[in-house]
Amino acid sequence: MPGRAACSMLRAACQGIAEAIAFGALVVVTMPSARAQIPEKFENLQYFAKDIPRDTLVNIMRGFSFALGVRCQYCHAGGDGISFQGVDFKSDDKLAKRRARYMLRMRDTINLRLLAALPERNATGLNVDCATCHRGLARPFTLAGVLTRAIDERGIDSAVALYRRLRTPEMMALGKYDFGEWSMNELARTLTERGKTAEAIAMLELNQEFYSRSPSIDMMIAELHRQRGERDKAIARYRMVLEKAPNDPQAKRRLAELGVTH
Repeated sequence: MPGRAACSMLRAACQGIAEAIAFGALVVVTMPSARAQIPEKFENLQYFAKDIPRDTLVNIMRGFSFALGVRCQYCHAGGDGISFQGVDFKSDDKLAKRRARYMLRMRDTINLRLLAALPERNATGLNVDCATCHRGLARPFTLAGVLTRAIDERGIDSAVALYRRLRTPEMMALGKYDFGEWSMNELARTLTERGKTAEAIAMLELNQEFYSRSPSIDMMIAELHRQRGERDKAIARYRMVLEKAPNDPQAKRRLAELGVTH
């Protein structure tokens, strides 16, 4: 799908920069006193037209804020982090603001050039925007990305604890991360490719707490135990597969290879 392809391209570009960028901007509030702190005339506009209407720009910035879950000071220098008092909107001191301009131009390249050239693209095809990848996150990592970083930097126990903290009803309702079964299964696959089989098993066992009826998780764990030479554990898991999917040919074949009847 064009939307998914573009999202993958945008994520890859985001992660290719030293840190994920942010579009951060002005958080619009309706109180007159707060509105009075937003400049009547904007200075140092480099991406937007210099004659862009004030309300138009403010609403665009408001969209950036919601898409990333940040306040205006994420990109703009100065202020107390709560109100607009003291914010220097024209300053380019913050790296996030300079990166935001880059991201806006990259978005335009994807939408106006790359997607426009997509073969047989539907004329009403979707375009990407900041929310396409950020999903309310200032740093647009996937769940697998967040957990992989935790594993690499702090170990598997930290990653398991982080997953439990993130997997709340509130977070799941917001849709910031994909907590579906295959999100974690794919994480386990990539960990296996890196030789981190113990960590892959731990992630799969964690995933099975929430998808206990899935034979696919048992099969992946069984295969990992077999690769690690853990025969008894592998046999137990292959049998679990057959309890859930009695006709699974791979589980039957593996048990036969291990000289075990199911």
